[in-house]
This record gives sequence, C-alpha cells and structure tokens, in this order.
Amino acid sequence: MSTAELLKGAAELFPDEVVTQAQVRHLDLPGAGRFALITLDNGLDHTKPTTFGPQSLANLDAAIDQVEAEASEGAIVGVGVTGKPFIFAVGADLKGVELLKRHEDALAIGRGGHDVFKRLAGLAVPTFAYYNGAAMGGGVEIGLHCRYRTVSAALPAFSLPEVFLGLVPGWGGCTLLPNLIGAERAVSVVIENSLNQNRQLKGAQVHELGIADAIFEGADFLEQSLLWTASVLKGELEIVRPAVDRGEAWDQAVAHGRAFADSKVHGAAPAAYRALDIIAAAKDGDLQAGFDAEDRALADLIMGGELRAGIYAFNLVQRRAKRPAGAPDKSLARPVTKVGVVGAGLMASQLALLFLRRLEVPVVLTDIDQERVDKGVGYVHGEIDKLLLKSRIGQDKANRLKALVTGVLDKAEGFADADFVIEAVFEEMSVKQQVFAEVEAVAPAHAILATNTSSLSVSEMASKLKHPERVVGFHFFNPVAILPLLEIVRGERTDDAALATAFGVAKKLKKSAVLVKDAPAFVVNRILTRFMGEIQNVIDEGTPVEVAERAVEPLGLPMSPLVLLELVGPAIGLHVSETLHRAFPGRFTVSENLAAVVKAGKRGFYVYDSGAPELDPEVAALLKQGDTVLTEEQTRERVLDAVAQEIGLMLAEGVVAEAQDIDLCLITGAGWPFHLGGITPYLDREGVSERVNGKPFLAPGVASVPA
Repeated sequence: MSTAELLKGAAELFPDEVVTQAQVRHLDLPGAGRFALITLDNGLDHTKPTTFGPQSLANLDAAIDQVEAEASEGAIVGVGVTGKPFIFAVGADLKGVELLKRHEDALAIGRGGHDVFKRLAGLAVPTFAYYNGAAMGGGVEIGLHCRYRTVSAALPAFSLPEVFLGLVPGWGGCTLLPNLIGAERAVSVVIENSLNQNRQLKGAQVHELGIADAIFEGADFLEQSLLWTASVLKGELEIVRPAVDRGEAWDQAVAHGRAFADSKVHGAAPAAYRALDIIAAAKDGDLQAGFDAEDRALADLIMGGELRAGIYAFNLVQRRAKRPAGAPDKSLARPVTKVGVVGAGLMASQLALLFLRRLEVPVVLTDIDQERVDKGVGYVHGEIDKLLLKSRIGQDKANRLKALVTGVLDKAEGFADADFVIEAVFEEMSVKQQVFAEVEAVAPAHAILATNTSSLSVSEMASKLKHPERVVGFHFFNPVAILPLLEIVRGERTDDAALATAFGVAKKLKKSAVLVKDAPAFVVNRILTRFMGEIQNVIDEGTPVEVAERAVEPLGLPMSPLVLLELVGPAIGLHVSETLHRAFPGRFTVSENLAAVVKAGKRGFYVYDSGAPELDPEVAALLKQGDTVLTEEQTRERVLDAVAQEIGLMLAEGVVAEAQDIDLCLITGAGWPFHLGGITPYLDREGVSERVNGKPFLAPGVASVPA
C-alpha cells in the first residue's frame, strides 16, 4: 500500500483532526539561489500547537512532492522546514491515537510518519530545520530527518516526551538521535528527561547537545537562519560534528538508561525498555532497521494499556484540571487584594511565598511570638534572594516582593483589611477552631477563611463561627512549590461565593484544584493512609519489611511506602491513621510498631550509611511481628484490594465527582505515575476493581483500547 493510501485510510478513522497545512513558498537566498521553505501551520494561534494527524502528514507529503520535483529539476538549491509563531510542531495528534482499535492501524501511523519524514532526507538538495518555537515528539523528529538544524534561543520547550506517556519516539527519534549526538546524550533526552516528569530542554541546551548546528536570537531567528543557510549552501561555512563513539560508551549509555528506568518504573512500564532496545540496536547505524523497530514498538505500545492510561492521565492534567468538576460560577468569586497567613512555620512560610509570587499582593504572617514571625518573613526573603541569584527575577521585582511580605503578632493589625486568610497551624481541632474564632473577630465580613488541614473536618472547624459559610478547605501538598494539587473542600455550610473565590485563587496560584467533599482525610491522604496502612499491617503480621516494600514495586511509584513515610514524617503518618481509625475503625488500623517508632523519636525505618536504604537496627529491635509471612504477590494483592475497596467507598460517598478526580489527585498530589493513569486504570486492567467491587471504575475505552 502506498503512503498516500495508508494516510487516507488513517484519516478516515480520525474525522475530527485539527489539520496542519504545509505551505511552500520560495525565497532567493543572497548568492545561493532559489530556496523552498515549508511552513507548518494549523491556522490557529500558539495556544493550539501544530500536530501531525494523518491528513496533516498527507499535506506534508504533498508539499514534499512539490519540492522533490523542483529539486530534481534543479529549480531550487535547498529546502527548509519551520513553524508558525512560537510553535514549530508538537508531534502526533494523541486524540487520533486514542481512537485506534487494531494493531494494523497503529502500525500504519508509525509507517506513515516514517515514509513522509524519510523523504526529506532523500531529497536531491540539502534540507534544513529551523526550530523557531516549541518542538516535541514528531516535531523534533521531522527536524532530525533534515541535514542541518538551527534553534531559537527563545525556544521554551523541546523534548521527546513519548516514554513519559507510554510510547517510544517512533518517527526516527530512537534511531536518528543517538546517531547524531551519541547514545549517552540520546538516552538523557529520550529516557531521563521523559521519566523526570517530562523535563523540557531550552534552545541553548538543544544547541549544546549538538542537536542544532547553530543558535540565533528569537527576534530575527528565521532571517538569521536563512542567512546562515546561504553561507552553508555557498560553501562558506562547513558544519563539522564530533564523531559518535560507537564502542563501549554506547553500551554503557544503554546500560545506564536501563538502570535509570528501573529506578523510576521498576520494570512496570514497557516504553522505556523498548526505546532502549532500539537505541542499543542503532549502534550499527542501520537506519531502516531502526525505523522498522520503531514502527513495531509504536504499534505494540499503542495497543497496550500503559499508553492508554498515559494519554488518559495527560488529558486529566491538561483538560480536567483546568475545568474542575463541580466548581461554582467563577463570576461569584471575590477579588483578593491582601492575604493573611496564620502561622509562620515552614508550611505557612511556603504558602506565604507562593501567594506572594503568584498574586503579587500584600501578604502578612502572624504567629505566637516575634521570633517565629521574623523567622517566617526571613524564610520568604531568603527564597526571593535565591530567585534573584538564579536570575529568575530582577532586582526591582525582588525589592517589590520583599516589601509586600510582613509579619505581625496582632491579628487585628494584620488581618483587618485581608480578603483571604489561610491557617497553617498545628493539626488539632481545638487549636484550629480557636484560630478561626480570633480571625473572624478581626477580619472583614467578606474575607474567606481557608484551612490547610490535611485530615480534619472543615465543617466542624467552622461550626462555632458566626459565619461558617465563608470557611473553605484549601489543602496543599508538600513541597508546596512543586506539587500542583490543591484539594478544595466544601464544608456543610460553605457558600458558593467562598468556593468560587477559592477556585479563583487556586487558578492564580497555578494549582490543579479538585473539589472534595468534607470527608475524613479527603482524597490523597485517605488513599495513601489505606495503602500504607495495609503495608504496615502485613509487616506487623510477620512479613519481612523488604518483602512488603518490594511487593508494590511493579506499580512504579516515585518512592517506596516506607521512604514516603519518612518524607511525610512518622508522627504525621501516625496522626492521620489515628484520625481515620476514629472515622472508619473497621478499615484503618493504628500500628503499634509505627507508634513505637514515633515514641522512640525515629525519623523513619531506614538508615543510609551505605548510601542505600537499610533497615535501622534500632527500628528492627522495636518491631514486634507475628508469624504470618506473605509473599510479594500476596502482599500486593492485599494492598491493591484495600485501595480498590477504599476508592469504591469514596465514590459511593461522593467524596469527588468521578474516578477521574481520584486519579487527578494522585498524579498531581502524590506523584503517582502517568503510565498507571493514577491508579484506577491499573486496578481495572489488573482485574482488581472487578474482584473487589464487582465492576471497573472506568468505562471501556476511557483509559483502555476501545472495544
């Protein structure tokens, strides 16, 4: 079947494609001759990046027909490819990938892209890619098929993110990139950056890595690129690239990539390993064999559960997070021109810094003594100084931000004109009720009173106030600057204006807000506590610590349960488990071993004297275990059953609107992997949901291959 027929068939499967045009125009390069420039453009502004669906590839194929004929006739001296303003191209259209139901259709997507892109390399004249703006996936790969590349110094994002989503760079990325810049650098881009939460490269890094041959400023990037092109075509400029090491260094790079993938996904997601297999085989420079391997890997992964879960997760973070389910009309939101923070400890200081940087309004901290207040303000000033040192902000902005943050002991002085006051004090109901009573007495009648509680009832906290309707849960996750999730909790009497204001503030803070019912521990902490509680139960009953830890490695979580406990702090973990035990005594236990670890003042179960985590002998001496020893498989089944049961109950209680919100919370608040889609697609795929609740959490095709 010809490429045109292949793409026509694929286009019929995807009628809603946002089509990219490939417009050819001709330029006379000074002293070099007539030059064809192909511009990729979907006709929309930069907020709708250019993608490659089947019809878009067909349009590019037709443009190459034209320039191929011109090149063979001697009518042009070269061909360039560039993008619309701010966007080069961001790869395959994932909405089309979601629709594929058959392996052969998936194979056609891979072959179609290869067949079109390869033609650029086969033209009778030199080809150039001008990375003028964001370039990802297939956008990067079309440029790799060209002989020369330039990059804009203003380019904000450049990546091969496929492994992050559960794919491989399948239109030449795995094969061409290592042959261009060597295996070590290619593994860094394809594997490490992807598995480090889809880290992006800037223009300067693209040039330093050797992906681009030249870098020019953004303002006149295309003009400078074309002048440079003329110099290359005239022979005035020779592009010399360093030789690629095809010896032991190549094998070491692949081995390092495998070790890195193991540390991140523990063998639980196949994409990284398939990509590394192709990079390993690319050592011999056989490009066609590499392209064929990319086609097979793409088709296999497109028809696998991990990619569908990855796309589902991507859609949650990109779409659902921007339109939170159940949020009230945003026109009800009140303006926030001053923020009060009760407390000046580390969490409160992090919150003050975030509000200051995102809202750029006065922020005032209070605490019980001047020393604490000064320390909190000092922390914020110190963080602003760090931003200045890194050139993230200028001196004027640093001065302005520092002037906006203050600290006082008297709440009346600090909060009399505040529109939004958030407390971040000790996690004790009586303490929080007292704080809110004091704030209500001095804050304006319209002010929103927000609590950063991680597990206590917002309704109970507001119950003794004259105006409980303005109290809202506003639960951040640590570290505040990094984790995007914000659980917004509606108390029994919270009104729409307070809730709308909370969502409006969340948006300005650039957080992913999820509306949560006022239920014990809300979403993330409830699921994590059940998850970690079951691990703890298994250990207490007699299973060795290392077996219990290894049991959940196939989930590919960012860290093991006991390392997470160390990060959270055993005392906080114990406190939350006690809170949930009081609410749900039949399902949540309070571990005597964990209580003993907290009582002994231990910061965790491990010591790191050797560099790797090893069970602390003092903790081992504290543990009192039974004689029931489970295997890794038995442990994993128990833990997953517990999590599936808890999620089922939470959905029945209406803690969130849908299973999608549970997954969004776990991805953005606990760093659970994209390749799991959070958790519910994995539970569905492994048959756990059916076994525990009698039905899957998601409809077929939502995070799986359509029926």
